Amino acid sequence: MYLDGSAAPAPPASDRQAERPADILALLGDLSTLARQPVFRIEEASSPGELSDYRRLRRDTFVHEQGLFSGHDLDDRDADARTVVLVAKDGDGTVVGGVRLGPVDGGPDIGWWQGGRLVVARRARGPHGIGAALVRAACARAEAEGVLRFDATVQTRNEALFQRLGWRSVRAATVARAPHTLMRWPIGRIAAQVAATKSALGPLLVALRGPAFGGPALHGPALRGPAFGGPAAGAGGAPATGAVGTTGAAADGAGWTGGAPAPATRAGGADGAPATRAGGASRGDARTALGGAGFVGDDGAPVPGTDMIAACDAIVPSMVERDPEWAGWCSVLVNVNDLAAMGAVPVGLLDAVGAKDAAHIGRILAGLGRAAEAYGVPVLGGHTQLGVPAALSVTALGRTDRPVPGGGGRSGHAVRLTADLRGGWRAGYRGRQWDSSTHRRTDELRTMTGAVAAARPAAAKDVSMAGIAGTLGMLAEASGCGAVLDVAAVPRPPDTAMGDWLTCFPGFAMLTADGPGAAPLPAGPATGAVCGELTAGQGVGLRWPDGEITDAVAGPVTGMGTA
Repeated sequence: MYLDGSAAPAPPASDRQAERPADILALLGDLSTLARQPVFRIEEASSPGELSDYRRLRRDTFVHEQGLFSGHDLDDRDADARTVVLVAKDGDGTVVGGVRLGPVDGGPDIGWWQGGRLVVARRARGPHGIGAALVRAACARAEAEGVLRFDATVQTRNEALFQRLGWRSVRAATVARAPHTLMRWPIGRIAAQVAATKSALGPLLVALRGPAFGGPALHGPALRGPAFGGPAAGAGGAPATGAVGTTGAAADGAGWTGGAPAPATRAGGADGAPATRAGGASRGDARTALGGAGFVGDDGAPVPGTDMIAACDAIVPSMVERDPEWAGWCSVLVNVNDLAAMGAVPVGLLDAVGAKDAAHIGRILAGLGRAAEAYGVPVLGGHTQLGVPAALSVTALGRTDRPVPGGGGRSGHAVRLTADLRGGWRAGYRGRQWDSSTHRRTDELRTMTGAVAAARPAAAKDVSMAGIAGTLGMLAEASGCGAVLDVAAVPRPPDTAMGDWLTCFPGFAMLTADGPGAAPLPAGPATGAVCGELTAGQGVGLRWPDGEITDAVAGPVTGMGTA
């Protein structure tokens, strides 16, 4: 008897039912809530019995009912341990439907998955929408696994259902002598990350149209590497953008002066690099105020009349608050990488740091000091503020008489990614921040950061918080081109999902463009490979082993135009 006095059902008749835990709502007599429970639930098949039930439904439907196969419909995908099976269960726990999804073949998982063998028991078909729910669950699972291309070959009579669910028809196909349609689920993870982190730059920088030393005093977005607290909304785990605001938002930047306006120096550029307001520009020319001709939107800004390169990065306050040592380390890492992308040798750092108390600032500076020592770059000075929300910004100075531009590529140039694949996901940032630097010796770090200067490619950019694909879009945009990335050729650490790797901050990673056959970067322990090319047009496409190209970024990344 339940607590409300009603009679409990008879004891279970089968061992399988006996294993099911008692429903707490039923035990409490909450029959009104039980009456509103969904008629089915979807979960991953977790036992041999559930897999057997799913395969029995497939045999009943595809072999006996539809006659698509003879004897059975099993194939290599069923034997692949990476294949995921989702099942729908009714209120009694009976499997009444299922779908499978997994990598398209037995080779390395490059983020191209296929769904299939969608089935619903005859008695469960109808108004409950079990099939549609299974499709939606499969899409969500694929994206959670870091998949960037998700296909399904659908019986033509079901094409309209998939279209209503948001799938796109690709082309006609034939499976088991029956008409099918190849369909694709649109995964916008890379595009969402780019939109969240970089697309505001072009419109924002319109505000700098004014006298070279005159216009409004603004702080730009905190737009670099680990300057990010968590996944941007809708970006599938991509790092979030930093603060965007005026100097009144002192807690979100450096230069805390009791609410007074900060100096009119812009942390601009498409990569969070500083934009010198002079640059030898004519008054009112915003483009030359943002790095100078040929360096608009670059990783750093050449200082007019010198061989100096300046770079500046801010770390998002939430990261400074919750992981101060790592924030301090990253403030050095991202600035040294900015200089390295331009072929500059770092000569010193300036930091501006704030926190509620000395203990917190001490932890920030401890991480910053360890990184400065590891990279062999002195901290020249800076600014410290107590009694304020956590914030950190670092400016780096470097030297080169021949800076390498980010916009020096041309259509037909080969794209190469050079990245340090050793290390692992930073604790608390899995799938978003790859720590490849804290275990490296100084000589290894210097070899990697000196690689662009040694090779002098036509164009170079270090991978920013826009990720590999988004940063390639920035390089292409600055070069007046589009780009194609060969997914299977991208150097990648073992056991990392492609979607995570192409959208994370990877520690040390340089994208370069140069003529076909150009020498690789001499980056010591880092791994490099040609993995694409610059093309006519705009945006970034992902090219897959079957020759298909899917859109990653449909148009310009920053809106800042060519360098």
